[in-house]
Amino acid sequence: MLDERALLEALNSTPVLDGRPQDLWSDDHDVDRWARDHGREVAGDAERRWLRTARDALRAVESGTSDGGGLRRVLAGVRQVPRAGASGVEWELEVPDGRGLAVELVLTWADVKERLPGRLRPCGNPECRLFLLDRSRANTARWCSMKTCGNRLKARRHQARVRQTSRPE
Repeated sequence: MLDERALLEALNSTPVLDGRPQDLWSDDHDVDRWARDHGREVAGDAERRWLRTARDALRAVESGTSDGGGLRRVLAGVRQVPRAGASGVEWELEVPDGRGLAVELVLTWADVKERLPGRLRPCGNPECRLFLLDRSRANTARWCSMKTCGNRLKARRHQARVRQTSRPE
């Protein structure tokens, strides 16, 4: 299975740079590089399309803008089948052609949600499209990066308070 880092990289592959949304997976070579960086190979165009579909569906679910319809499309036809062997019963995943990496990405997301409930979330900056996996003891992290989003929002709030208190009455 893919790891948490692969999941976050996939979720964060559509950042906002200089105020404009970007897609770091728009080029097939970038998708292939992501897969290789995580010990996988992309089997072709269909697999790249399904990976992008899975990424977009996961982003929508985590952002609260989807009921999971996209995830259901990715997982349609996936089955877990028991195989009897000398060591007992083992479960094998059967996945439709071209969806292996996409299903693996969704299963990694499901694993993170189960092991670390409430820890995967969108950045608290409404202008940011990144996600974070909160590893703080108190589970109170709000921003993808304190250096960028956290400080920026805190500075805006401070400036708003200063403007409000310095208004002539």
